Amino acid sequence: MPNLSVIQAALDRAVTDGVFPGAVLAVRCGNRPVSRFHAGHLSTVPPGSPVSSSTIYDLASLTKPLATVTALVLLMQKGRCQLDDYVADHLSECADTFIGSATICHLLTHSSGLPGWRGFYEQLRPDGVIPSSAGERAQAKRAMLSLIRSEAPVYERGTRSLYSDLGFMLLGFIIERISGQSMSEYFLEHIVCPLGKPRMGFILPGQHRALPNSLDADMSGVAPTEIDRWRGHLLCGEVHDQNAAALGGEAGHAGLFGTVDAVLAISGEWLGAYHGRVTILDWAMVHEFTRRQKLEGSSSWALGWDTPSVPSSAGCQFAAQSFGHLGYTGTSLWIDPVRELEVVLLSNRVHPSSRNEAIREFRPAIHDLVYQEFIGSI
Repeated sequence: MPNLSVIQAALDRAVTDGVFPGAVLAVRCGNRPVSRFHAGHLSTVPPGSPVSSSTIYDLASLTKPLATVTALVLLMQKGRCQLDDYVADHLSECADTFIGSATICHLLTHSSGLPGWRGFYEQLRPDGVIPSSAGERAQAKRAMLSLIRSEAPVYERGTRSLYSDLGFMLLGFIIERISGQSMSEYFLEHIVCPLGKPRMGFILPGQHRALPNSLDADMSGVAPTEIDRWRGHLLCGEVHDQNAAALGGEAGHAGLFGTVDAVLAISGEWLGAYHGRVTILDWAMVHEFTRRQKLEGSSSWALGWDTPSVPSSAGCQFAAQSFGHLGYTGTSLWIDPVRELEVVLLSNRVHPSSRNEAIREFRPAIHDLVYQEFIGSI
């Protein structure tokens, strides 16, 4: 049996060492009950309430696999798009542009030639005011698409992988164009509701109660991130990523908030489908999306999911078939399908400052410890 106290002690020690103000860790191994751990407080400035297993975190780039990639699989299962579709097939504004001839596969593997990041938010919203209505969000998305399609390639397409938020913003726009729904609407209707409404969703301005099992109006129970100079205040219940904020809080690369159990709800769908169990996802699609796409070279990317590299944030014990993703705010999800092991870590390591990077050493260490206790002890 795993020694759960050893894992709890490691989480407590990370708080003491300043890795993050607080964190929640959840581990599910096979058919065993979920083991949950929590430590620390919501914030340090001002002092916050203790973290609990129900604390809601800004999931940052976990939005990519949990919302965007999952949505694309659902749309592909219905024949609405394919991996080899060109960007311009769905975003006509990109016709006759460099990015218009990239495929959905290129975007998913971060090999499209796009730069990794641009501070477009400063051009879209120089005043730091976030679009609050559906019409304003739609206008912001059109402006963002215009900026992205004007980008020149920074490398030859397909020759390397450069992790790109811009590519996933395009994927979010493609999902919206195909479905006729916003990212938040599609995610709620086709992913959250079928899974029993876990507490996860995009928090839009003025719609704090948009998450299932509504949030308190004062956002208690939500871990804050940092003081954003662009917006001029401490962020709590507002997406940390500034480009996502400039789009109104919903985007293909960032914007999701949720609890550790909500992340496990979607994680379990991927793992279940991987093993042929009935989920919202198709077995063959899941195997294709979680397979490292290039066996040669330095890229570790599957389709929107990462796979273990050397070194890996998943430590050194997870099987080569594992898949996962990180989030800039201090979140991560790793799934080892061989051992049927799922590990979710949610924290706000960017509070009070994103300059704190101590989580880089903590992540692999905690995954090695979890593996040792849950797998090595069998």
